[in-house]
Amino acid sequence: MIFLWLFITFFEIGLFGFGGGYGMLSLIQNETVEHWHWLTASQFTDIVAISQMTPGPIGINSATYCGYMAVKEAGYSASFAILGSATATFALILPSLILMVLISKMFMKYMNTRSVQSVFSGLRPAVVGLLAAATLLLCTQDNFSSPSENPWQFYISVALFIATAFGTGYLKINPIRMICYCAIAGLLLFY
Repeated sequence: MIFLWLFITFFEIGLFGFGGGYGMLSLIQNETVEHWHWLTASQFTDIVAISQMTPGPIGINSATYCGYMAVKEAGYSASFAILGSATATFALILPSLILMVLISKMFMKYMNTRSVQSVFSGLRPAVVGLLAAATLLLCTQDNFSSPSENPWQFYISVALFIATAFGTGYLKINPIRMICYCAIAGLLLFY
């Protein structure tokens, strides 16, 4: 039964997850952590970190790992967990595949019409909102701690977050370099 719910859940995420992989993260977290309780917030944070470090789109990588962990946490064997990861991944990409096949010819014909341009103009704020939601959902106590619980971790985490935003946004430092810089800083400051 979990395979059916995995398929339906990730199909819906793939259908409504505008903005690419980062835009899908908030939807994936909401469904896997909040709604179905397949994963804990800490496990989801680990999945996001692994998904960012592995090659491929972060949304697909997250779906793959979430499908594996959901089935594994439900008590199934590793071979069934691999089937869970395949189910979640396939379900996530299926809506895009279907839509691309259906609208590819139509889009080229009508892409310069006023109504199509209006749809894209309306989607831009939604994409920005989904990306902001993904960022805010990762700003949890699991990732940052709190000033009362562990002030050192909290203030260093906030400082690294601000430095990364400033470095990539204002100084235009390559994001891969910023990830490496923050990883080194985290290792030096937390261990």
